[in-house]
Amino acid sequence: MNRRKILSIGLPLAGILAAFRLGSRGAEPAAAGPFEVVKSDAAWRLELEPEAYAILRGHGTERPGSSPLNREKDSGRFACAACDLPLFSSETKFESGTGWPSFWAPIAGAVGTTTDGAYGLRRTEVHCRRCGGHLGHVFADGPPPTGQRYCMNGAALRFHAA
Repeated sequence: MNRRKILSIGLPLAGILAAFRLGSRGAEPAAAGPFEVVKSDAAWRLELEPEAYAILRGHGTERPGSSPLNREKDSGRFACAACDLPLFSSETKFESGTGWPSFWAPIAGAVGTTTDGAYGLRRTEVHCRRCGGHLGHVFADGPPPTGQRYCMNGAALRFHAA
């Protein structure tokens, strides 16, 4: 089975799972702290757009192909939508065909990882090192030079042109 066939089956399934995930808007941070930026759940709700809140604070996932950042080709930095910490350089962005903005490496020291067991899958969750917000997951099927695919939710990011 090739990658295209897997994606044609997997993307609709991912969309269904994402809908369930967005519906569970828990207030727990994506990763255990301590973090430099700490706010109450009420403060995060006031500051973040509803979709960004569901992803960053509730471990949600956006629908594949829904983020305008998928098509972003300008030079710049992708920062955390919650605390504005620069996370990824546009130089490491690539088209993965998955429907989410993908990068082969983060900016050094910008992200942390934890093990995620949601949906009975064992994955490596990526979170902002400064505020703990959930960004997405990293997989070992990316391009050289790292072989990593940081599959991020566009709603968890802000783009700042260079």
